Amino acid sequence: MDLRVLRYFVAVAQERHVGRAANRLHMTQPPLSRAIRELEDEFGVILFERTPKGVVLTPAGATMYDEASALLKRADRIRDRVRTAAGAATLTIGTLADTAAHVCGQLVASFRARHPHINVSVHEADLGDPTAGLNAGLVDVALTRTPFDDNGISMRILRSVPVGVVMRDDDPLARRTSVSPVDLTARRWVRLPPGTDPAWTAYWTGDAHDAVTPPMRTIQECLQAVLWNGTSALAPVDQPLPPGLVTVPFRHRPPSHLVVAWLKTARSPLIRSFVQVAERSYSSRAENGL
Repeated sequence: MDLRVLRYFVAVAQERHVGRAANRLHMTQPPLSRAIRELEDEFGVILFERTPKGVVLTPAGATMYDEASALLKRADRIRDRVRTAAGAATLTIGTLADTAAHVCGQLVASFRARHPHINVSVHEADLGDPTAGLNAGLVDVALTRTPFDDNGISMRILRSVPVGVVMRDDDPLARRTSVSPVDLTARRWVRLPPGTDPAWTAYWTGDAHDAVTPPMRTIQECLQAVLWNGTSALAPVDQPLPPGLVTVPFRHRPPSHLVVAWLKTARSPLIRSFVQVAERSYSSRAENGL
């Protein structure tokens, strides 16, 4: 028996409704329904009677609920005692400025539900470090964007997003449906800090940098340079923008991937768990069209 599936079963039994249980578990309804059917198949019994208002336990289901509840309580006590013996554990998550929001919301709720006693800290890196602190040894796991030198780094793609050119809404190209490199000839581009990963710099900036503009270390600095000085910058097309700016799709750049990344030498179970939670969270968002 899988304890995870037993938790699913208990949630459905307590909510008496698959949809409400799915919301409580931060998952969609189809995989939850499949898990319950597989549990019924495993035991060869019907655990729930389906009704127009939800579900009710069968006699076999009531027995399963009593036994599963007792087993899960015992499992939780074992987990608490082991964690107490190991001392307080901490997971440090690295982000870039625009990926920090992805740490919040459903991802946080899902991870906290799985690890309520783990201390989580967040390190926000600037644009000069696309590994968001991994290479510097500042974080355990990172939410960041490609491309960058991934030597020694493992990653999973969570979402792919096209990129566009950020420009003022009074720019002659602002009403175009897309732009090409030819359209952007002789434009001034934001500059990233010296020593920034070449692959990252080549992807996110153009060729003609403004020599008098200091290097930009944050997304907000880049956006303000565009707004005040007409400098050009690249960003994911879903990047929130201040009034006065628009993003025009850049059809000659492949999409950037939002990824969860960690060092290949890392062996922490918490890292593996965070990666699993992130993948499931974004898979759920994709299923719901988000």
